[in-house]
Amino acid sequence: VQLVESGGGMVQPGGSLRLSCTASESIFGFNDMGWYRQAPGKQRELVATVPRYGSRHYPDSVKGRFAAWRDNAKNTVYLQMNSLKPEDTAVYYCNAHADSTDYWGQGTQVTVSG
Repeated sequence: VQLVESGGGMVQPGGSLRLSCTASESIFGFNDMGWYRQAPGKQRELVATVPRYGSRHYPDSVKGRFAAWRDNAKNTVYLQMNSLKPEDTAVYYCNAHADSTDYWGQGTQVTVSG
């Protein structure tokens, strides 16, 4: 499966962005999907889990500001980011996990500056 992220860009602190991740095939079979980010000089970190069933999880750093969901009919996963902070600046990646295999998109840059 190929994952393509979009929606990144530059925004001022306090602003919002919505990222999309569209898959080349049905995502219904992927129980585990999620969003990650990687800032320069830092390790990639989890931003949101978007399971097919069950609750979504967010780290404390984004809880209450970010929301992720999936639209299986559109083969797309979304990440709504509100109240953005400079420390949210990173490349954001979409992930799909199945059968011990991780699939990644190419990433989309989010820059919070102003």
